Amino acid sequence: MMLFDDTEIFSQGSGGRKIFDVPDADLLLIDNFFNKEQSDHYYNFLLHTTQWREYEMPMYDKVVTAPRMISWYGDSNRPERRSNPDWPSELLAIRERVQQETRIHFNAVLLNLYRNGGDGVGWHSDKTPSSNKNMNIASVTFGETRMFRLRHKVLKHIPPIEIPLHHGTFLLMAGNTNTYWEHQVPKTARPVLPRINLTFRQIREA
Repeated sequence: MMLFDDTEIFSQGSGGRKIFDVPDADLLLIDNFFNKEQSDHYYNFLLHTTQWREYEMPMYDKVVTAPRMISWYGDSNRPERRSNPDWPSELLAIRERVQQETRIHFNAVLLNLYRNGGDGVGWHSDKTPSSNKNMNIASVTFGETRMFRLRHKVLKHIPPIEIPLHHGTFLLMAGNTNTYWEHQVPKTARPVLPRINLTFRQIREA
């Protein structure tokens, strides 16, 4: 018998807004971008209704199953390039709120489900076919707080940035950020509940 809902223990963060003063990046963080009631609703809806799937990725000289699950929605006039073409109303509402904040139109979203501390993602920069070279990526997190780390690709003297992404938090990586910085969500030995992360993107079709 479930004695409590997972969402009861999710942290909302400080509720603050922060612009990071670092070279070659436009980073904006907003805690409590969605309030507790909204965040709880979106977490439960996305966790239980999304068509999550595992996927394989190359690693060195072999192919492995990625330590997380994903789903993808995109606007497209080409049926063969659509995945989950019918955006649910909740996802459209999240996108509208993100677009109001950023004044940027996003036509695709990648959803990542980190099921527990054994799920994560290593150092990388986002690479999306037919996308802008300098991508604007708007990220929204629901669920367990996980650490998000960034490091400069060239200027090694700059200390890595560590950002705890809380339940309902928004992070915008704009301009040159994805060109000059790479990021990760490290695995953790701590017992942690699921985390859902949405990254809204601008995709250019060939």
